[in-house]
Amino acid sequence: MLYIDQPIGVGFSYGTDSVTSTVTAAPYVWKLLQAFYTQFPQYENRDFGVFTESYGGHYGPEFADYFEEQNAKIASGTITGQNIKLVALGINNGWFDATIQEKAYVDFSYSNSYKPLITASQHTSYLNTYQSKCLPALQSCSSSGTNSACKNADNVCYNSIEGPLSQTGDFDVYDIRAPSNDPNPPETYVNYLQSSTVTKAIGAKSTYQECPNAPYQQFASTGDNPRSFLSQLSDVVKSGVTTVVWAGDADWICNWFGNQGAAEAVSWPGQAAFKAKSLASYTANGVAAGTFKSVNNFSFARIFGAGHEVPFYQPAVALQVFKQTMQKQPLSST
Repeated sequence: MLYIDQPIGVGFSYGTDSVTSTVTAAPYVWKLLQAFYTQFPQYENRDFGVFTESYGGHYGPEFADYFEEQNAKIASGTITGQNIKLVALGINNGWFDATIQEKAYVDFSYSNSYKPLITASQHTSYLNTYQSKCLPALQSCSSSGTNSACKNADNVCYNSIEGPLSQTGDFDVYDIRAPSNDPNPPETYVNYLQSSTVTKAIGAKSTYQECPNAPYQQFASTGDNPRSFLSQLSDVVKSGVTTVVWAGDADWICNWFGNQGAAEAVSWPGQAAFKAKSLASYTANGVAAGTFKSVNNFSFARIFGAGHEVPFYQPAVALQVFKQTMQKQPLSST
């Protein structure tokens, strides 16, 4: 299992680069994997899966799509390199498409299964604000693709929808059940990774940084956040890669309403059947763990009682989802 710290500046990564967006990050990750295969050729030709969460709704689809594009170029002789045998893509509580997911903030805040954050009249008011302010800005970003239009959409939607809604009560945006000062998941691992003993043992050349501001500012400068990556996700699903979009149902920031909406918006031959299919019970060792639906190589799951980082809250269920996906199987109850 490889843990990739990117863009440069996060985690243990260091150096200089020109990465200012999800799209410009993809070639660096591909080059990293080429270097890995060169150093460890025994891992060439093994099944390879990409698993991401949160902003991984951008990273996962783009990186997987880029890997497949590079594989095609290698096969045609356009470039030289090691084929990445991509068999799986898993994204939990991802940020895929702002048009779908900004509206989901409004709906989830009103009708999630844990606690309503807004009243019916506030729900109507926020929907009107979404339609009159946020949506037009997002449409301008989508149609023009310019950095300025997308930065504007980011600001408009945050200031009119996401920001105000996040202040409607004392709750953790990563787990609506908990207060804003929620200590979970604990960040004790940061101290561990920053200790000189660990840094020396793993050969790190820099001090671990959890969420440094500089890389964020680079991405913000191009308006990366509101750009949709549904087309790339559609490419991956259409190619036959086993793909799962799954979400802890207590997460607010990348909630399951928006993740299901994004999954149902994926354009592929099975889209109509997938969208029409109802969610069924998903069990792990006979215990109700959530709801799900699968059509061919594409699955969606809502995981009960889990916040943003599903494996922390429901580790056994998360392992089951991971195993089934890596084994190139649609999700199924056990």
